[in-house]
Formats: sequence, structure tokens, C-alpha cells
Amino acid sequence: MAMRTRYGLQAVENCLTRPLLHDKVFSNLSGRAVEDLLEISSAATYEKGAVLFTEGGESRGVFVLGNGRVKLSARSASGKSLILRISEPGEVVGLPSAISGKPYAATAEVLEATQASFIPRDAFLDFLRRHGEASLKVAEILSDIYHATYQEVRYLGLTSSAAEKLARFILDLAGVQERSPEREHGGQRVTLTLTHEEIAERIGASRETVTRVLASFRRKRLVETHGSSLSVTNQAGLEKIAHTAKK
Repeated sequence: MAMRTRYGLQAVENCLTRPLLHDKVFSNLSGRAVEDLLEISSAATYEKGAVLFTEGGESRGVFVLGNGRVKLSARSASGKSLILRISEPGEVVGLPSAISGKPYAATAEVLEATQASFIPRDAFLDFLRRHGEASLKVAEILSDIYHATYQEVRYLGLTSSAAEKLARFILDLAGVQERSPEREHGGQRVTLTLTHEEIAERIGASRETVTRVLASFRRKRLVETHGSSLSVTNQAGLEKIAHTAKK
């Protein structure tokens, strides 16, 4: 029976049930595997700003996101922050460290009220040893993480200007949301869920630079913005700017 939590989210008896059915995570598991996974998991609601784990901390386990988003970021010795990834509902957070046993490589911060299920590392590894189909799915997820990280480092490292990085960021965002696109004036419409400061951390630039370049994109009619909504009105123009990042 569903009920409302104090953060306004709809809570179910165990929120792990929802991400288990998500095609990005543990899809097509046997009934026994699902029961075993539910048995070792514990569901909780985390408010905005909550930290699931910190960079350099000992790996305690993984979090399966039922809803909400989590920001994964790393800091340099000088204190500069870089957003590595925004994890979406249905994803497993902390997986690489849980498998390798190495410290967490990033800090995981909740961006909005989020329901997630925590699975302790030892119990999770034992579960994978007993269920081969789940181990194969985890291998696929790790492969996806590797390729996404490779592409990220490639275009950030080989891109020379903030305009190229921001153009690639917008195009990537549009690509993520293209499964259910909303059209406005013939353009691809996406939602900017990050602030200018967070976008800057995502692409390795300053907040002022992101604001200036985005304003330039608007003047050139490459994009239109209305609050948190952004419409790509000239995809070819953005792709031309991001050309170096694609090489």
C-alpha cells in the first residue's frame, strides 16, 4: 500500500522493486534472484543535499535509485570541483568501488528528494556469486560506465574552448532525452536541471564563462531558453561548434 513521505514522494513497501524493473539495471532476473536482492536491501528517503558517500571513503555498498538524481563529483587538491556524472532513477551508484573494493572515487550528493535502496558490499558480492545472470548485468553496467567515462575524458581533454564543451554538453543532454522529445518551434526541447555553476563543474569551466557562452548561443539563435527549459533551435550549428570534441 502506497503512502506519502515527508518529502512529498510516494513510498512503496520496498522502493527497490521499481528500479529492479528498470531496463538499465537488473532486468529479467529470476524470481528467486529478485527475492534474494530484496532481502539484502534497505530502502530510505534522502533529502536534497544528503551525501551518500564521499570521495576516498571506504566502499560500504551500492545504492539503487528508485527516483531522484544524484551528483557524482571529484575535487582537486586545490579544491576545484568537477561533476563526473548525474545518476538518474534506476541506476546503481557506487558500483565500481563495491566490485573492486577500492575507496569511492567520487562524492555522491543527492540533488533532489530521492528514494534509494542500499545494499551492503559483502551481501551484494555474495548475491552476485550466487546469481550468474545478475553478475552478467553488472558487467554490462560497468562496461557502460567505462565507455561513458572514456567519452567524457576524451571530449573534455581534446576540446580547446568552453563553447565546444558547452555545445557538446547540450547535444549530449538532448540525446539522453530524445526518447520522449518535446517539440517547441521545431526544435529539440530539453530540461536544464543543473545550475550554471553545476554545468561549469560538469564541463571544467567557470560559472561566468558558462553564462557568457550560453548568452552567445542565444544571440546566434542556436538555442532558446525559458526558465529551466532549453530548446535546440539550430542543431547543425551546435554540432559545428562541437566538431573538435567529436574528433
